[in-house]
Amino acid sequence: MSASPTDQALSIPVVDLEDLRSGDPTRAARAAAALKHAFGHFGLVYVKSHGVDPGNVDALYDLFLRLTDRPEAEKTPYGRADLWFQRGWTPPNTEKAVVAGGQPDFKECWFAAPIPTDAESAAMYPQIYAENIWPAPMPGFDAATAADFQARYVRMGEQLQRAGEALLRGCALGLALPEGTFVDVVQGGPHVTRLLHYLPLDAGQIASGVLWGEEHTDFNLITLLPGGRFFDAARASCARPDDRSGLYLRTRPTEAEPLGALVRGVAPPGCIVAQVGQQLEIMTGGALLATPHVVTAPGVPGFSRASAAHFTHAQSNATLFPLPPFRTPESMRDYSPPVLAGTYSIKTLVDIGLAPKSALDRLGYRQYDRLGTIRAAELGGGG
Repeated sequence: MSASPTDQALSIPVVDLEDLRSGDPTRAARAAAALKHAFGHFGLVYVKSHGVDPGNVDALYDLFLRLTDRPEAEKTPYGRADLWFQRGWTPPNTEKAVVAGGQPDFKECWFAAPIPTDAESAAMYPQIYAENIWPAPMPGFDAATAADFQARYVRMGEQLQRAGEALLRGCALGLALPEGTFVDVVQGGPHVTRLLHYLPLDAGQIASGVLWGEEHTDFNLITLLPGGRFFDAARASCARPDDRSGLYLRTRPTEAEPLGALVRGVAPPGCIVAQVGQQLEIMTGGALLATPHVVTAPGVPGFSRASAAHFTHAQSNATLFPLPPFRTPESMRDYSPPVLAGTYSIKTLVDIGLAPKSALDRLGYRQYDRLGTIRAAELGGGG
């Protein structure tokens, strides 16, 4: 994090989803205009009347910490590198931001898809449309707890997905596009909900500048953040330990703020945060920019943080390229060539260390061995 945080919370628009759903053209237009400004200038918006149950989120965090408290040997079977960690447990020091200089994030995660995936997409993209993996009963995490964890997880993800789709309709309206422009693209997408546990740091790690999550942008269409909680060394929920810790989001660069301004990712009471991802940036030709964000650890040892993020994705066979209203010589240069969303996902998962480099081999022709076998047989037969 190379710039000092700025408190711009009061100037970031709050969009009420009830306005977008009201059927009142005046209310809907007002909310859509606020959403266009929020996503266009800040890259994020605060969302009211979102339908996400905060009590369910808090209870899910408590269950998640019970799960992460289990010994590593009990969690390791759920760390599915063969699925590129798109389901189940992601161990600490696995994922890294593209511009992090090789420094992995100091967190552990759980991935699950709250929306059922279809068999055809799973056949084409088996890792990113995989079946969910849920923890089996284990000491300190019995069968009832495991079932409760799964039910609360899916409920939160479904609620966040519905809020995201409402925002995408409003975003299209604000950009003078047909209402279904973006929401149609995400039908059948590999939407995923992620729980994150940022681990306690010791004094040495703090002195060396270790971050919980390096600054990065998300590669999906839109991300929804229901808020996080800090925990002290005794695992008791607590206030933010100091002024430096937590989520910060970087606004769009301006003449006054050429590097953008870092804004604390804490929504007003009763709101959640939504931010722009790379796919939405590409489709709008840069009219909306993906939101850089970073999670900084406290300057004092022993504290941890639990949070969640829901990633709404374009369907993997959708083409990522600026839509016709946003095609200019500059945008076509910056976002060429067109690429399938699934291909884009595979490349990005390799970049951030979740998928192996061999995954890139899937993006080209893989039948060269057939000709090689024929040639070898010919040469062998002619000897």
